Amino acid sequence: MKTTDLTGTRVKFFQTGSFAVGNRLVEPELRSVQSEPERANAITCGHRACQGCGEALGARYALDAAMRAAGGDLIAANATGCLEVFSTPYPETSWQLPWIHSLFGNAPAVSTGIAAALRAKGNTHTRVVGQGGDGGTVDIGFACLSGMFERGDDVLYICYDNEAYMNTGVQRSAATPEAARTSTTQAVGEQPGAPWGQGKNAALIALAHEIPYVATATIADLRDLERKVQTAMEVRGARYIHVLVTCPLGWGAASGDSIRLARLATQTGLFPVWEGERGDIVSVTKIRHPEPVERYLELQTRFRHLFSPVRREDMIARIQARADRNIERFGLLDGAEYQQEELHNEGGS
Repeated sequence: MKTTDLTGTRVKFFQTGSFAVGNRLVEPELRSVQSEPERANAITCGHRACQGCGEALGARYALDAAMRAAGGDLIAANATGCLEVFSTPYPETSWQLPWIHSLFGNAPAVSTGIAAALRAKGNTHTRVVGQGGDGGTVDIGFACLSGMFERGDDVLYICYDNEAYMNTGVQRSAATPEAARTSTTQAVGEQPGAPWGQGKNAALIALAHEIPYVATATIADLRDLERKVQTAMEVRGARYIHVLVTCPLGWGAASGDSIRLARLATQTGLFPVWEGERGDIVSVTKIRHPEPVERYLELQTRFRHLFSPVRREDMIARIQARADRNIERFGLLDGAEYQQEELHNEGGS
């Protein structure tokens, strides 16, 4: 198998049937932030996230990587939402860094204000991270986010996308995928679930602002997420990382399937993983084992109406077509490399 170390260098390991890369296989200085005894534990025990919550996992890895890159000199602004609610039930907190709670829609603006205040004080060393869910980022906070990009404010903004307003009752957001059932897009009518073609691709919109760095990531490849946060922290100006985080509650999935679902989202082509710089995509994560979208959909009750009581071949085909378009658009398949890996694995090495 192939992965990248924290410098972005491709490392090849032959572990048939596994995507795991043990820390013992790389040099100590290239190991995961989470393998370090002195890691920041930016969000620590005591939070009240659901079992299998992808957002808690993504935030832990992202903020610990940012803390290491900033030498521990970091301030986080956090939008209202799941991440804020489960981590800070009054009067407690699970955060172990300077952390500021903003309103649902103004985390980018609050982050900008923090950066401006630091600049006014002559502080050029303290770094700022803004974070929120897809509701607070792609919907309510979208104008503030675009303004942050336009001004080029020195903030890394991270969106943890669980594809709906999970904290307030699983309502549809602009990041909810087509045909997904939510409390506001019920599985009824000729086109059940969320309407088609009304969402936003926040990462591509960020890229269109031609800011220094944009990336997508998932909790299925946490080393990749760490590396991208580290890369973003090495850059000044406005930066954006969009992280797919699974939600067992809102997706209607088993808590033990969180990583599996995130991986299937990438391996089907439904969630392309890539990096961009100043308007151009500079790298993509290739699909290693192409999967049909059905493998992803059938594990979630929010798509159950596509399979029962009548199988909706038309809607499944439309979702597959979107995945196929992503594969072609981003160049996600590398046929020669894939065949070589399969031949090697079949040889039993």
